[in-house]
Amino acid sequence: MKLILDNLTKKFGKFVAVDHINLTMTNGVYGLLGVNGAGKTTLMRMLCTLLKPTGGTIRCDGKDIFKMDGEYRNLLGYLPQDFGFYPEFTVKDYLLYIAAIKGIRPVVAQERSKELIARVGLTKVANKKLKKLSGGMKRRAGIAQAMLNNPQILILDEPTAGLDPSERIRFRNLISELSEDRLVLLSTHIVSDIEYVANEILMMDDGAIVNHGTLDEILSAMPEKVWNCTVPQQSVPEITKKYKVSNMKAENHGVDLRIISAKKPCETAICVHPSLEDVFLYYFGEKVGDENDLL
Repeated sequence: MKLILDNLTKKFGKFVAVDHINLTMTNGVYGLLGVNGAGKTTLMRMLCTLLKPTGGTIRCDGKDIFKMDGEYRNLLGYLPQDFGFYPEFTVKDYLLYIAAIKGIRPVVAQERSKELIARVGLTKVANKKLKKLSGGMKRRAGIAQAMLNNPQILILDEPTAGLDPSERIRFRNLISELSEDRLVLLSTHIVSDIEYVANEILMMDDGAIVNHGTLDEILSAMPEKVWNCTVPQQSVPEITKKYKVSNMKAENHGVDLRIISAKKPCETAICVHPSLEDVFLYYFGEKVGDENDLL
């Protein structure tokens, strides 16, 4: 399975949401990392044929996905950030309903639903109404519906948003299991979700892929160095104005800082190996926390 994005562009009026992206993806987990408003959701909607590009093409094994129509959608599983569900439906009924919409034969749908309910750990609540489930359980039901047609391409938009740490770990493990023999594209702004499961990381900003590669490649290509140092409390405001600080911890002897800088920020600073969080801050630091729209 191969997806090729060739000069893919999407504009809304004069606003460029996706800006001439060139990318090739094959089987494995691709982590799409960026802040809200970077263009991640717009890119995913085009990959799901929900939006048509303004320019460029998306090809699946050499064929334009918009010309493939149903042939492509049969290969596709999609979990949007805010997926729709019917609160009065049980988990089982919900999956059977979605299976019917996807044109899956009833006998196959029964078997597939039972298998997926067990795989996502919802067997004990299979006959419970969706409205009574926790956020994590609802997300698990969401990924089960995305897997009903055993897709070769699985697209997950912010799948762990709003989940507690234990649910996020469970979800990451599930994604790793599902990534065998298929292409998985996982969009998030939560760095640890990408760090643990992605074979390749795609960093997106202002509609463009600004960096991509394996975790080791991303870390080794960090444009600036990372430093650890301890400074007096009164020095912190001045340092945070001059440098990007990825971590700060108050201690009895002062404040421990983790600083991103091309030059040594102070005499006592020690150069350390960068983390993906450091890289994220380098590229997106000024935008983290912005309440942009979800384009």
